[in-house]
Amino acid sequence: MEFSRLVLDGKNISFEELPCKDQELSFKILQCKLKENIYIETFNQDTLKTLNLYDNINGYNNAAGLLADKNHFSGIDIVKFGENISIIQKRVTFEHISVLEIYEKALAVFRDYYQYEVIQGADRKMVEKIPEVAFREAIANALIHRVWDINSHIRVFMFDDRIEVVSPGGLPAGITAEEYLSGKLSILRNRNLANVFYRLGLVERFGTGITRIKQLYAESLIKPEFEVSENAIKIVLPIFETNVNLTEDEKVIYKFLSKTMLKPISEIAPYVPFGKSKTTQLLKAMEKKGVIAVEGKGRGTKYIIK
Repeated sequence: MEFSRLVLDGKNISFEELPCKDQELSFKILQCKLKENIYIETFNQDTLKTLNLYDNINGYNNAAGLLADKNHFSGIDIVKFGENISIIQKRVTFEHISVLEIYEKALAVFRDYYQYEVIQGADRKMVEKIPEVAFREAIANALIHRVWDINSHIRVFMFDDRIEVVSPGGLPAGITAEEYLSGKLSILRNRNLANVFYRLGLVERFGTGITRIKQLYAESLIKPEFEVSENAIKIVLPIFETNVNLTEDEKVIYKFLSKTMLKPISEIAPYVPFGKSKTTQLLKAMEKKGVIAVEGKGRGTKYIIK
């Protein structure tokens, strides 16, 4: 597989441009989205040619296959964990359907767990534990930039305090991790697919997903994380927390605490710029404010976010 990709790179062809092995394809979902978002009434072969999904010689390409109502491609595997990873509350896999439908279905699962309504007097207010826009960006990013010629799913792990989105395949050739993380992504692995997402308004501009996620968390105490390896890209979206009643020093410590794991001082002090005694004082102050809970005594003292 790696070799065939190198051959394609050498010829400057991407996997999404190769003829799709399915040629009996329908595009009801794509047609519907184009009508809704950019008011395209007529949908025919010319529309597909304009979007670089079809040509007279090769027929439909793989990008068309990915956008078709039914296809042979893998998709997204979502697991929602309970208090720990041995408790699975929900597991769903969306595959062999249009990437546009996969995107919508993943969003529906997200809304079930990370959004809730609060009724204040006569008003209903939607509260987001994690910004929906950040999750949308992470999923669109995974679908657009992943390697599609390996049969593995984008994996979404949902925890009470974070979501992890892992997409198969590292960065395309010719781009460094630094360039990717700073939002300078000019090399697109799936240009035609990205173009459709862009036209439908599902992404703002090419390659700005990471920058956008960082901007959305500008006010949050705990920041998103991005890990780039040879075979995968991982985006971690934490619960959005501002905790305005903390001092600047307390906020520094808060970032190293967990909601799900008790941590002793030995797992906090080495990572913060204060001495052990000041760190302990700050933790006591945070306990008084009701932000953290303290368990155990003496050397067995551990801390956790309430």
